[in-house]
Amino acid sequence: MNDLNSIIFNIAQSLPGFLMAIVIHEAAHAWMANKFGDPTAKNEGRLTLNPAAHYDPMGTVFFPLLAAFTNFAMIGWARPVPIEVRNFKNYRAGLFWVSFAGPLSNLILGTLSAFVLALIATKVHAGWEYYGISIRILRFSVYINFILAAFNLIPLPPLDGSKMVSSFLKGHALRKYEDLARYTPVIFIAVMLLSFMNIHTLGYVLMPAQDFANFIMFSFLGLLGGM
Repeated sequence: MNDLNSIIFNIAQSLPGFLMAIVIHEAAHAWMANKFGDPTAKNEGRLTLNPAAHYDPMGTVFFPLLAAFTNFAMIGWARPVPIEVRNFKNYRAGLFWVSFAGPLSNLILGTLSAFVLALIATKVHAGWEYYGISIRILRFSVYINFILAAFNLIPLPPLDGSKMVSSFLKGHALRKYEDLARYTPVIFIAVMLLSFMNIHTLGYVLMPAQDFANFIMFSFLGLLGGM
């Protein structure tokens, strides 16, 4: 029962950072696509920070909860925004920057969360009623955003990293690379199955993101006089 309470408590603290991370991620894709001449996502109401517009049952509910119950970080995804690449003023630049906009937004949000965390930790009295919970929510936000950015930068179709790579390919090389998409679900299922056997393959891949998150947090703490 204590373990279940702990999981529920962690989910409650993770939820604000998780929702902000995935909603801003998709809104960033929509905003960048519009900048490059494709208003498709904007016209379908996806250029918004309203979570209801980006909700995906599997990625926003099931997968994050499964991850939380298997000791993963609470990561997942929102409903992908619709993009029509033929509308881009510059196809290759548009594909690259629209794809990168999502992970970039998470890097920025993670950095801002680390700064606010350091600000509260060093400038707010520890006796403040919401001191502890604010620190924990912000810490989760830092980790979730950096892990989500790293996860999406993995160059496996259809993740954002694969589309960034695709922007540099053409012809036969592009077709062969896009064929990898058929293996992606199998790879992710294998990773989840390995996690049940305490072989955290994805954890090793994302460890640098966690280390970088720690580096950013401690850097801000040092800058603001907390260390």
